[in-house]
Amino acid sequence: MHLLIAAAGSGRRMGAERNKLLLKVAGRPVLAWTLEAALACAAIRWIALVGQPIDRSEVEDLVAAAAPDRPVLWVDGGDSRQESVRLGLAALPPEAEHVLIHDGARCLVEPELLERCALAVRQGQAVIAAMPVSDTIKRVDGAGTILDTPDRSQLWAAQTPQGFPVERLRAAHERARQEHWTVTDDASLFERLGWPVQVLVAEPSNLKVTTPFDLRIAEAVLAARIRPTG
Repeated sequence: MHLLIAAAGSGRRMGAERNKLLLKVAGRPVLAWTLEAALACAAIRWIALVGQPIDRSEVEDLVAAAAPDRPVLWVDGGDSRQESVRLGLAALPPEAEHVLIHDGARCLVEPELLERCALAVRQGQAVIAAMPVSDTIKRVDGAGTILDTPDRSQLWAAQTPQGFPVERLRAAHERARQEHWTVTDDASLFERLGWPVQVLVAEPSNLKVTTPFDLRIAEAVLAARIRPTG
């Protein structure tokens, strides 16, 4: 299984002037924890970190410190996550048939979730990790007035990893480029094309580190995981 890690995180909502993935949590950069989880997944045999050139040196130092036992490459990303994934797909080796896409900011991902997604993709499915929504969701207009309340029994919060057959995902990204579609995750491209995508139940802990509050949560979760083994 091949894995693309989207590593071009912004620090804007963190109040930071650098890539949030290079901020430290539990003593190590956010991205170091994400990479550790990927390297702990036996199904993943090739990894590319897709990010902005300004971060390349620091990320490559981080990779060297991890001493990976399989190829971990750097790929220059684009101006958006969508473009970065497209460039990552172009960098896959010729033999790649299936790919997982994971946000570097989801540093609490468990290797077991990566393994389950990889297995489902190898069986021919397109899949995303997701959680059923537990909150009541309101749809609101530009003035802040509630329009309606969707039935939450059919609502899921999308996460990553997301997994796809390589050639289908490449075709979806090319169609998006031609049609000027803008999406926030790769599953949305399959949805637009009418191609099925299955959800795999994930965990609430698989959060995306976006704000200082998220960093504090990640710190607590990592501390709890580390404590039993010292």
